[in-house]
Amino acid sequence: MRSLLLVFSVLLSFYSYAQDGWFRPIPLPIENLLLSVNNVNSDTAYTVGENGIILKTTDGGNNWLRQTSGTSNFLFSVFFTDNDIGYVVGFIGTILKTTDGGNNWMIQTSGTSNPLTSVYFTDNDIGYVVGYIGTILKTTNGGNNWMIQTSGTSNFLFSVFFTDHDTGYAVGASGTILKTTDGGNNWLSQSSGIDYDLLSVYFTDTYTGYTVGADGTILKTTNGGDDWAIQSSGTNKWLRSVFFSDVNTGYAVGDLGTILKTTTGGNTWINQSVGTIFSLFSIFFTNATTGYAVGVAGTILKTTDGGDNWIIYSTGTTLKSVYFTNLNNGYIVGLYGTILKTTNQGDDWAIQSSGTFEWLQSVHFSDAITGYVVGENGTILKTADAGNDWKNQSSGTSNHLYSVYFIDFNKGYTVGDNGEILNTTDGGDKWISQVSGTSNRLYSVYFTELNTGYAVGDNGTILKTTNGGNNWVIQTSGTNKWLISVYFTDNDTGYAVGHLGTILKTTNGGITFLEEDKKGLFYSFILMRNYPNPFNPTTTIRYQIPELIFVTLTVYDVLGSEVATLVNDEKVIGSYEVEFNGKGLTSGIYFYKLKAGSFVETKKMVLLK
Repeated sequence: MRSLLLVFSVLLSFYSYAQDGWFRPIPLPIENLLLSVNNVNSDTAYTVGENGIILKTTDGGNNWLRQTSGTSNFLFSVFFTDNDIGYVVGFIGTILKTTDGGNNWMIQTSGTSNPLTSVYFTDNDIGYVVGYIGTILKTTNGGNNWMIQTSGTSNFLFSVFFTDHDTGYAVGASGTILKTTDGGNNWLSQSSGIDYDLLSVYFTDTYTGYTVGADGTILKTTNGGDDWAIQSSGTNKWLRSVFFSDVNTGYAVGDLGTILKTTTGGNTWINQSVGTIFSLFSIFFTNATTGYAVGVAGTILKTTDGGDNWIIYSTGTTLKSVYFTNLNNGYIVGLYGTILKTTNQGDDWAIQSSGTFEWLQSVHFSDAITGYVVGENGTILKTADAGNDWKNQSSGTSNHLYSVYFIDFNKGYTVGDNGEILNTTDGGDKWISQVSGTSNRLYSVYFTELNTGYAVGDNGTILKTTNGGNNWVIQTSGTNKWLISVYFTDNDTGYAVGHLGTILKTTNGGITFLEEDKKGLFYSFILMRNYPNPFNPTTTIRYQIPELIFVTLTVYDVLGSEVATLVNDEKVIGSYEVEFNGKGLTSGIYFYKLKAGSFVETKKMVLLK
């Protein structure tokens, strides 16, 4: 934790030295977290932070006066081009500008809703802003217009710095370092050699520069960034849905925008670039070339060339499942009762009235007009008119339901918490609970024919029925990873995907499942990013351990004070998740640290109320 606090201090110091000399922050009579400071001269400085706070000093920091920002969003960065003209950036694409030394702040149109983390101007007219999801914006008229630039990355960017009008650098998550030599028209990725988040970048001259980040990381270049230490970081992302467009060609999607593709029946999986870091929960192809993936923050991806290129759309809410009845007509469901429909191959999506605020997890249609949606607290919805009207059905359970599948017009299944399996034989008028033989959460269900079906879930659970669900038999998966999606290409060949990049394949109707090779997958101590982040008030932290060992997972505030101990126990090999509840805590940045033997790793999360 001490190293993280040091990094935060270095970040502020490096950034403020970009102006006229050093500035030493002093205690302020406020409780808000301050995230950036900028010197205009030896006496005048500004600092910004949470809840839209902007403070100004004109006496070298002896006194600070709060200014009216006009926003309650988190503000991450402030930069002044002269005594009067300044800019502030923050959450939800916020850009503020002042032309009178901060007496008045005007909201500018950024053209993005992504959080913006850093702003830098090379003169009064030309400036740059960076932020989440590889966002880079540029203005050439003092912020009146902002143009989106292609960064070539989907990583979060936390800091931007220019050494002259043409040459600049941006750094961010997972050791990202970008460089431009043509005023931002092109950004080239440089190798940093580390996987830690880089939070600030500063150059002392054209060639010599520094970047600092998580766990006390400090990097230096003496040749304009051409050489940074090279290190391969690897990845272990959750996979949440799998779909095959033919016997050999399939796709798996998961956390942080992961899309994997195989053209060899699962023998090899190749990671595709989609331009988003948002987690993806569902994927569906209408033919060999046209497919859709949906996920966190309203992300909708579409490909028309078999996944070689993906177009990003967004609706503003987390989406959990997608299903198309034909080439043109498709449906998406998600949080807070969200149901979307397209009739033009996904070019436009219309919001439908679901009649519920429950989180919806899965959608499936038995024909062109008859469809079903399931979700939290036993929610089951049915439409008989292609989604114009959705009617609530009685499930007879309060368990969360995660997947629904219909074999024909009348016969369908849904699965969920506590090993719940429900079956209907009359188009959903009645749902009957079946004996699954497990109390594990079941995430996905799929049938290859009228009587033969599969369900997968927590702790490597795979169930199979050969009599329409009257009996479910537990199969040996060979893994204790959570399995989140199952799909079969024929009666014998099927796939199950899940936690930490797990991909299982069977070629004998599920009698045996073998684990597929995954590019970049490794088994070791892993602390994953919490989800969701930012969060209010709960978030889930996941970690993996490769051996029997005593584990502690602790949460700290920015001052290094312990907030909560989430884990303090001996754990066997496997993957775990724990929920952190920030109720009663103030908005701000918190850190969670995993310690297992000699392994120690710390990550950052943001509580936003």
